[in-house]
Amino acid sequence: MNIQERLTAFAMLGAGWVMWLLVFLSIISLAIVLERAYYLIVSRDDITKIKADLLGLIAKGDYAAAIKRVTGSRSFEAKILRAGLEAVDGGAAAAEERIAGESQMARLHMERNLAFLGTVGNNAPFVGLLGTVIGVIRAFHSLDDSAGQVTSGLMADVGEALVATAIGILVALPAVAFFNFFQRIVKGRITRGEALAKALLAQLKQEGSEGAAP
Repeated sequence: MNIQERLTAFAMLGAGWVMWLLVFLSIISLAIVLERAYYLIVSRDDITKIKADLLGLIAKGDYAAAIKRVTGSRSFEAKILRAGLEAVDGGAAAAEERIAGESQMARLHMERNLAFLGTVGNNAPFVGLLGTVIGVIRAFHSLDDSAGQVTSGLMADVGEALVATAIGILVALPAVAFFNFFQRIVKGRITRGEALAKALLAQLKQEGSEGAAP
């Protein structure tokens, strides 16, 4: 049996398994969406209030009170600032390095499993297209068996081919939409955290300049 005959025999198994695979991928994607939404919601905080509380403390150089203020927050923005506050003894350079490292860790935590959504969004249409190809091969085989007559089996194979493509697109669209949505949230929260930390860095640089002045 040559390769063409093997592929034809495989196609004759039908595209049902392709559609079940797409359904399975959609269930996993939904689980990730719900888990990420819950995770990002419970890690939120009132950043405006935190900023207002901390600006005064940082301006006065009361870093111990500032650390205490952000310790109780579950937000990643507060964790980014706390990393800098804990390194103030090393100066602005050390605090900036700690802030950058914490920002990267926060991004990794918030983007966990989002790569799966992106992969499903990019590849689900191709999986559906595979089902379409399998359905078309079966349709041609049914047409050959019926000597060119349109039969119910032929129409079923054609319908299966079209449904596979439709399911692939339906699985991909929400995955891409939620992937982009979560990415925007992550980017916004990292940006807010780094912007909050810039007040600390500015204060440390000012203190360094005053200390170096004759």
